[in-house]
Amino acid sequence: MICENCKQRPATITVTQMKNGKKTTRHFCEVCNKQLDSFHLNLDFNADPISMHKLFSNWFGTPSWSVSAPNVNEQKTQEQENCPECGMTYHQFLNEGKFNCPGCYETFKEQLPQVLKRLHNGAVEHVGKVPGSINELYQLKRQIEAIRLDMKVAIEEERFEDAAAMRDNVRSLEKKLQVGGESQDEH
Repeated sequence: MICENCKQRPATITVTQMKNGKKTTRHFCEVCNKQLDSFHLNLDFNADPISMHKLFSNWFGTPSWSVSAPNVNEQKTQEQENCPECGMTYHQFLNEGKFNCPGCYETFKEQLPQVLKRLHNGAVEHVGKVPGSINELYQLKRQIEAIRLDMKVAIEEERFEDAAAMRDNVRSLEKKLQVGGESQDEH
């Protein structure tokens, strides 16, 4: 594959970006990749495996990952809070990009959703590809959950006929789920 920019050298770097749900894939040689600011990652591919901090800092600049700037009291709490097992602070986690021990996850669990939300462009659950068979079962489960929520609303609004139809639909989908997502229609 040839570099998309210079159209001379072989493309050795593939850059994939997700913006507003649209995937863009570009192919560059190392020289052009270093020259292009829009996709420039500043990664040394011959170095040791990159740390999360280095990877994150290429996307976000400085590691100030909170969605909104914390107020002074929150900032002091975060700075003072240490992991009881290893002593790591939240500030150290932001600088290093990784935790030292399992206790860090428990200690900083309140701050993690903010970091992950910023890292994944606002997504808080997996939206990537899933193997077909698993995806079908997963979709069935999500559909059942959505119908149950609608059914609860229908009951609260005293639309009992709608709720009964939804209940029947849930039962049908649950039967389909029990046989592994395969269609039960017999003709």
